[in-house]
Amino acid sequence: MKLDARQAPRVLANPGPLRAILLHGEDSGLIREFAAQAVTAAAGTLDDPFRLATLPRDAHDRLSEEMGALSLTGGRRVVWVRDATDGLVAPLKQALARPGDTLVVLEGPGLVSRSKLRALVEPMPDGAVIACYPEEGRALEAQVGQMLTAQGVRIESDALSWFASRLGPDRAATRGEVEKLVLYAGEAGRLDLDDVMACTGDAAGTTLDEAAYAAAAGDRAATDLAIERTLAEGTSPIAAARALLSHLHRLRQVRAVMDEAGLAAQEAMARLRPPVFFKRAAAFGQALSLWSAAGLSRAAEQTQALELACKQTGAPDLVLCRRHFAAIAAQVRARR
Repeated sequence: MKLDARQAPRVLANPGPLRAILLHGEDSGLIREFAAQAVTAAAGTLDDPFRLATLPRDAHDRLSEEMGALSLTGGRRVVWVRDATDGLVAPLKQALARPGDTLVVLEGPGLVSRSKLRALVEPMPDGAVIACYPEEGRALEAQVGQMLTAQGVRIESDALSWFASRLGPDRAATRGEVEKLVLYAGEAGRLDLDDVMACTGDAAGTTLDEAAYAAAAGDRAATDLAIERTLAEGTSPIAAARALLSHLHRLRQVRAVMDEAGLAAQEAMARLRPPVFFKRAAAFGQALSLWSAAGLSRAAEQTQALELACKQTGAPDLVLCRRHFAAIAAQVRARR
């Protein structure tokens, strides 16, 4: 069966009769988190060598052997496969044909939509395929709010919006930033915007912001450096496109207020929610002075086209991403 991330927690908390769980998508942190939940639910632990076998990429050939092994201490066995590929189709099919209750959890962040492995598991009555993609906007805010509530910490709405806007696309990094807030707030604590800014600073998603702000300000050298750092850190081109699109949308909101209400840049920026981080205010204001509302709309449409292009099978997404950021910066330089 095919599930989305919202249905996943219920299934992962109780795998029941499932024999195979395949996790795929762009959010490697979420994939690892979901895999750990499934393993813990089935085996009761993450470190029992008698009930759990972890297979990295260079040990995939042991899949059939490990799925046929018995637990020496009783209880259900789990085989946790990292970096799953379509090369596992034949051994997995063979192993699942044998009777048994061993659960195999497969992490396949690189699997495409036409993956043979996904095609094998999806129609299985005792199999589950879960897509793991970065959450954004209100969904991301809700996710962060739930994480904090589970730890007994409350957060004001404007602080939550600001914090969510700083987060990158990876679930593991998000959870790490939330844990910092929990430590800062203390037991049964409450966080306002000043607290979150003081705790988080500009650490989460820094290079993504640098690339977006530099491109919008027409700084080609800073844009090239930031986008190279961003991609080298493992950020996907799609995440980079979304960060740039988010920045362009915020610029459009402020530009619209300036044009319609006749306000100065600083007055219009003060109305933006979540507010512009104070360390970025100068760069935000500079970009406002260089873009018209029509120009920002065109740049946003081009950035949406970049995201769609990066999602095409076989697309040179890294090259497309670098070229697009350079092109946005070049547009501003030409306008100057």
